[in-house]
Amino acid sequence: MAAVQQIAEGVNSMSIVDSGKKNRIQVSNTKKPLFFYVNLAKRYMQQYNEVELSALGMGALNNSGVFVVSLLMIFLCVLVSIATVVTVAEILKNNGLAVEKKIMTSTVDIKDDSRGRPVQKAKIEILLGKTENFDKLMAAAAEEGDGGESGEQS
Repeated sequence: MAAVQQIAEGVNSMSIVDSGKKNRIQVSNTKKPLFFYVNLAKRYMQQYNEVELSALGMGALNNSGVFVVSLLMIFLCVLVSIATVVTVAEILKNNGLAVEKKIMTSTVDIKDDSRGRPVQKAKIEILLGKTENFDKLMAAAAEEGDGGESGEQS
């Protein structure tokens, strides 16, 4: 019984830390459309007042591919995900919805099991905040979308 009580006390004294940011969008090289990320960023800004867009140079080496082709594919994957983050940020800024708060770039060591050694990958993080007009612009867009339709959305 004492052991059960010690376990219960241990569980009660534990604190769970949520290290993941709730307002971070991690853009990958998947085939999600650009406006999936734009709309998600808008929702995150509505909820949290800011959003962090993050991209890590993605792409795993394929053992069956030619080395040069694999390097080219990795380079293209890095460009696609990072370009998507930059494009999403620019769309939100150009539409008057967001302002840049911070841009961070770095390289991250990722363990590549196929090579047995770490590989450096490019990383970009862009922190965007809501503009003063964000709520008005979003309300106007919502009204425009509802304007005269019979409840169906396109």
